[in-house]
Amino acid sequence: MVPFAGWTLPLHYGQGHLQSHLHTRRHCSLFDVSHMLQTLVYGRDRIRFMESLVVGDIAELKPGQGTLTLLTNEKGGIMDDLIITNTSEDHLYVVSNAACADKDLAILRDRAAQLQATGSDVHLEVSDNALLALQGSPSMARVLQAGLSDDLAKLSFMNSVTTTVFGVPGCRVTRCGYTGEDGVEISVPAARAVELAEQLLGVPDVWLAGLAARDSLRLEAGLCLYGNDIDETVTPAEAGLMWTLGRRRRVGLTSVGPAIRPHMAILGPEGRPVGRWGHALTGAGQAPFTSPCPHISGTVTSGCPSPCLGKNIAMGYVEAAHSRAGTELTVEVRKKQHPAVITKMPFVPTQYYMAK
Repeated sequence: MVPFAGWTLPLHYGQGHLQSHLHTRRHCSLFDVSHMLQTLVYGRDRIRFMESLVVGDIAELKPGQGTLTLLTNEKGGIMDDLIITNTSEDHLYVVSNAACADKDLAILRDRAAQLQATGSDVHLEVSDNALLALQGSPSMARVLQAGLSDDLAKLSFMNSVTTTVFGVPGCRVTRCGYTGEDGVEISVPAARAVELAEQLLGVPDVWLAGLAARDSLRLEAGLCLYGNDIDETVTPAEAGLMWTLGRRRRVGLTSVGPAIRPHMAILGPEGRPVGRWGHALTGAGQAPFTSPCPHISGTVTSGCPSPCLGKNIAMGYVEAAHSRAGTELTVEVRKKQHPAVITKMPFVPTQYYMAK
């Protein structure tokens, strides 16, 4: 047992670190991560509240969907990495690192008070639930499904559902983890956490695992540890975490039919513009800022028929959620919508000379 962020936590159990690490990769292990801070954010302005603090696009999360995001200071330094879930129960579920719990909670409460003073509807509740992580492929899904009232196959990575687990109601099961394996984190009422843990450990494939295996597993997966790999002196760009920023991205588009020209609107499946611009690296307690060039958000910036490809090519800025190559969108040409596809660039391969 070792001290960790004010808690006393197991470094490893009887099997030892190496055996525990390999068992997680080959079967599955149970980690007690109840030291993590779990916060519930309520109120009609909860999205605006959270987006004024983190770099993620929280408004774009569907019910039950979560995202890893970053809490940043006024210089863009990372104050913590969080997982925020837009639950189906009219609140946000936020999981923070134990080492940052006091700092994070102070920031959240201070920002909530600022918004409440201006008439905003937002309030916080710190959960006293325990948090258990069951991690490992391929055993995790089989072990958990045996005691789950929902179909686990329908729960995708970074999605969450409130359900009954091995007879314990009111558990939030989120398909995520810190090992690189298929896994879940189960937020369970504290009074029944031991009961649930014993049920899971009753399966021979499930071993208990401690901090040592948790650290080596996350390092193999290339995941950051706050205080070691990221801190307030490191920006998302420096940490290779630019993908966490819920901001617009420049993309390539191809289409057939009428030529795509600058300033034409880029629309999503529901016919709405896909260039919503929130904040970028806002610091804690700061309001979002708007784009200095709002006219290019969700519109084509360059476009013409490609002589080489025999189809239309264009560039423009869209929300990160719509920026993956192969995503089907539409472009408004003379008040009519025409299909377009996000396409990797360069459209025509470059032929630069590189000395050997």
